[in-house]
Amino acid sequence: QVQLVESGGGLVQAGGSLRLSCAASGRTSSSKAMGWFRQAPGKEREFVAGISVTSTSTYYADSVKGRFTISRDNSKNTVYLEMNSLKPEDTAMYYCAVSRTTGVVTARKRYDYWGQGTQVTVSS
Repeated sequence: QVQLVESGGGLVQAGGSLRLSCAASGRTSSSKAMGWFRQAPGKEREFVAGISVTSTSTYYADSVKGRFTISRDNSKNTVYLEMNSLKPEDTAMYYCAVSRTTGVVTARKRYDYWGQGTQVTVSS
């Protein structure tokens, strides 16, 4: 069993930055790819960024490419999402997840474990 706890969300003005963290318990998380998703009110949960087990591969949604950076520290079982140049449309609940694969995948169905989420609100 893997448990994920996100933190770092909050209220920020447009153009600002936030750093999200996701602490995982259980050995499985350090041997699988991980990802960040987000869900805005009335919308489906969407892929934001993913990172492979060894951090050699990362992948981003087009909407965040160049502004967000995903990283991980396997010694701490933690994955991060650095978010810069935030826009109001980035407002959402952000979730981290553990994949069933070692390489990056974008489909929700390929992720087995999910955190409870952390809210990010970007004011204009």
